[in-house]
This record gives sequence, C-alpha cells and structure tokens, in this order.
Amino acid sequence: MKILVCTDGSGQSQRVIEKAAQIAAGGNVEVTVIHVYETSKNGPYRIEGNETLSEELNRQLIELKEQEKEKSKKVLSDAAKALEKKNINAKTLLKEGRAAETIVRVAAENEFDIVVLGSRGLSGLKKMFLGSVSNAVLHEIKASVLIVK
Repeated sequence: MKILVCTDGSGQSQRVIEKAAQIAAGGNVEVTVIHVYETSKNGPYRIEGNETLSEELNRQLIELKEQEKEKSKKVLSDAAKALEKKNINAKTLLKEGRAAETIVRVAAENEFDIVVLGSRGLSGLKKMFLGSVSNAVLHEIKASVLIVK
C-alpha cells in the first residue's frame, strides 16, 4: 500500500500525521509526505495593467519565494521526524504550485492508494465544511481520500 500524506505545517497537519501513522503501523506500507508551497510563477512578475515590476521589486519577490521554500523544507522535515518517532520511515516530496492540483497530479503519477489530508489548513479563509484544498482534492482525485478533522 502507498500512502500520500499532505502537510502544511498547521495543527491540523499534526492530526493528519497521527492518522497516517496509525494506518501505516504494522504493515508493508510506503509513506510519502508532500508539502506544496504556492508562489507566483517565475518572473518577470506583472501587476495590473501588465506593467513589468521594477528589477528591485522582482528581486525581493524572488527572495520571498526562496524564504517560502526554506520554510516548506522545515515543514517536511518536521513531518518526517514525527513519523520517525512512530517508527515509520517516510519519503518527503516538496513541490511548488497550486496545492490541490499538485496533490492530485502526484497521487495519479505515483499510483498512491490513499491520500491523507486535513479538512482545513493554514489558509485564512475557512470554508463552511471543508477547506478549499481538501474539497478540490476530494472531487478530483481517483485514489481513496481520508480527510482528517
């Protein structure tokens, strides 16, 4: 069995890791933890009216993107360590893009049997029942999905 565990570093993600560990315990299970960080497409960045941003602002945006990538690496590292404490070895996968689309694509390309993710994550706007990422994954993915509340 192959499990894809989605994390964004939120408190909800800790419960996702706990549930994935329960599923993986005592079995022949391959666990992969994925974190998707969202940034703007590579420059030149554009603003309203299609004006190209100044070189300095573009440099700052690229620097912010690198900072986000470094934070994302820590999120993955922390998730892998939490699983290791439960005697589960996990691969990690860092991706850039839109979270839901990327999770669905990775799950299909790698033939995961189940995707485990939280009902809500770090996004500021909470949906009535499910977060936007979990809702999109649930409706688009072909693998089984476990949404942890």
